Amino acid sequence: MDHFRHDAEAYASGASRSPYGGTPRSRSATPALEEEDDYDALANTSVQYTGTTQPPEGEYDDDGETDYNEKGDYDDDDDGETEYEESVKEPPPPPTPVETRHFGPAPTGRVQRRHMTKKRVPLTNGNLVIDLPVPPRLVLPRRGDAEVMKTRYSAVTCDPDDFEKSGFFLRQNELGRRTELFICITMFNEDEVLFCRTLYGVMRNITHLCSRKNSHTWGIDAWKKVVVCIVADGRKRVNPRVLDCLTLLGVYQPGGHMKNMINNKPVTAHLFEYTTSFALDPDLHFRYPDKGIVPAQIIFCMKERNQKKINSHRWFFNAFGRLLQPNICTLLDVGTRPGNKSIYHLWKTFDLNSNVGGACGEIAAYKGKRWSALLNPLVAAQNFEYKVSNILDKPTESLFGYISVLPGAFSAYRYIALQNDKMGRGPLASYFKGEVLHGRDTDIFTSNMCMSRILCFELVAKANSNWVLRYVNSAVGETDVPDALPEFIGQRRRWLNGSFFAATYAIAHLGQLMTSGHSISRKAALFGQTVYNIINLIASWFAIGNFYLFFVILTSSLESPNFHMHPIRYFNSVVQYFLASIVIACFLFSMGNKPRSSKWKYKLISIFLAILMVYLLFAAVKCALAAAKQGGTAYQVMLFSIVVTYGVYTFASFLAFDPWHMFTSFIPYLLLSPTYINILNIYAFANLDDISWGTKEDTTVDIDLGAVIQNSQSQVDVEVLAEAADANELYDTAIYNLKNRTPVIRGNGTVSNAEKEAAARDYYAGVRTNVLLAWVLSNGLLVAGILGGGQSTETFAPGGKVSAAKAYMTFVLVFVGLTSIIRFLGSTCYLVARIFTG
Repeated sequence: MDHFRHDAEAYASGASRSPYGGTPRSRSATPALEEEDDYDALANTSVQYTGTTQPPEGEYDDDGETDYNEKGDYDDDDDGETEYEESVKEPPPPPTPVETRHFGPAPTGRVQRRHMTKKRVPLTNGNLVIDLPVPPRLVLPRRGDAEVMKTRYSAVTCDPDDFEKSGFFLRQNELGRRTELFICITMFNEDEVLFCRTLYGVMRNITHLCSRKNSHTWGIDAWKKVVVCIVADGRKRVNPRVLDCLTLLGVYQPGGHMKNMINNKPVTAHLFEYTTSFALDPDLHFRYPDKGIVPAQIIFCMKERNQKKINSHRWFFNAFGRLLQPNICTLLDVGTRPGNKSIYHLWKTFDLNSNVGGACGEIAAYKGKRWSALLNPLVAAQNFEYKVSNILDKPTESLFGYISVLPGAFSAYRYIALQNDKMGRGPLASYFKGEVLHGRDTDIFTSNMCMSRILCFELVAKANSNWVLRYVNSAVGETDVPDALPEFIGQRRRWLNGSFFAATYAIAHLGQLMTSGHSISRKAALFGQTVYNIINLIASWFAIGNFYLFFVILTSSLESPNFHMHPIRYFNSVVQYFLASIVIACFLFSMGNKPRSSKWKYKLISIFLAILMVYLLFAAVKCALAAAKQGGTAYQVMLFSIVVTYGVYTFASFLAFDPWHMFTSFIPYLLLSPTYINILNIYAFANLDDISWGTKEDTTVDIDLGAVIQNSQSQVDVEVLAEAADANELYDTAIYNLKNRTPVIRGNGTVSNAEKEAAARDYYAGVRTNVLLAWVLSNGLLVAGILGGGQSTETFAPGGKVSAAKAYMTFVLVFVGLTSIIRFLGSTCYLVARIFTG
């Protein structure tokens, strides 16, 4: 059935008359009688009459409820709710038609004709909770169940931590259902395609759970054990087209029932509960049970204000999780599509191992149709980076039992493992500190920490517990990656600063790991992993200095007489100074400038660095061939290190049966590696004072939805749709917006007061300068010490002595080769363990 072909405007035509015999509603853009009694255009002597006559006083409507009479009296109905309509005057008869009568210009777009009526609703536990009938036009494969026929709306007026204490409840509690799997989807302002890609992937996973008929946990009614929670970060920030998608699924209904204030208490979140029995795929096509779709219990929490992603997770864990008490919690971001069986594979890891507290799957870059996105070098480089991390790094960390970060885009946790102790200390308490510890009340160290990494550390180091973290390579989640440099630089600024400070935090709290409930052997493994992380942290600190050293040493070596390239020294003088000027330019661009405002500057620098990388590779090949001819222990070690490093990438990829990134993405990654080392690191350290994480907190209280106050009988008056045709109008409007891709108009966002505080800004800027100065000076001293220890041009000269440059290159290459061997051994052991443990 093509729902885009439905037309609800037939209701407004002459074929659909009022039950009281009045004139049909007009199709023009002029107001109907409910807004104005009549409309006279005296300038052109044309008159338009719209509206219906008033029904007889005291006559009942379709629901059997009594309308307000002239005195404002009302009769209570059976359920304690009273419905009434505004009084409408009897209009005068229309004038005699004239020959040149017209109704004005044709309206553009869809004409809104939703007619509202006031309904008196009793409060439930002092809270506004109302059941809304879904539009009759919805094609419902399952009919008759209240959870399918009605959407429940709750106006939440409390903090997430007080959700249960404030008397709020969920449908799953009323129905007595046990929640085995609780899935959280967080979103900000992503578009409808990304949203449908994620939600459709989740619903395909629920279908797979229902297909496992021999499972003790899952089966044909497995959907009753899964709850999907969608948390939108800010009512005015969410994409309207996403709301249209939720309207078509029956989950969301806008209208007068939504309020800003209930009994003088501000509404913090708008909660919608519905069990949808069909889906929207990423192409915005409906999918019904004939395509394998099963029902899905959905909770849509639309926060009134924008309060960051950590706050969205607090709603998920502390508000809804406490009521549902799930076994496993899965975290997803809008834009990440899990594979059809990925969520099951994550859950199975917890089912097989009782001491697994958290797990993550493979985050794969979205490559587009026929891998067309890989034509963008930036996307291809990220694809290679993600693949190498998933093949080498994550399996090695999983073998130790501690993964430095479980990505919030696709990960899972055991709910009881996250709980705090009686004193309020634990993983969730440490994680949610990131929501409140910002501004002048905390130091820059805490403000920059990646709280996802802190959650992983606190989970493994939990007192009197022996929880471990696991990587599941069979659980794949495909996510959108930045395809433009400004977004990419901004994302990596958050990642690099967060990982740097979080790694420092984990190293500084090593004693907490040693006092946990792990065995002696596990503690020894975790200690060894910490030492390994310290070495990697030092190596990343000196990455920019090492790159410049290698560039100068390798290019200067071509000036040796045995290469017979005498004029190259003039070219080297130019390119070496050019590289130094690029590094200086990166510092200047990063100090107080946003990547979006310097888009072309960064793009040109990336192109120049890629060209210099080509020259560096040429010099490296020439020097490697010369070293192979000369022989000697030092040269053999250097060649062995290079072969091991790149050989591990290739062999491990083939061993994992996933080598395609080596053919499609290795060269772009190689050419963009100077961008990773120089631009990303410089921008990250130069902007330590920027503690924003993609969204800004909004503290203003809106009043556009209105407020209600209860009467003596604990009842409030809210506006609801008058009849079924008006509910269908919601459906048709959503269809129209998605079909025609109605553009989204956004206003300017407001900046929070905390970001305007000069004292906090000056403090962060001062610390940024100190850290940046220490970083630059230490790398400068390294470069000066190595280059000043002898002639770099003699590094690869035949019979040359061991200079500082040669010794340092040997040391660095041996270090890189050893770390590659460690990662390869960890990856191989992980694959062998998977063969025996499944």
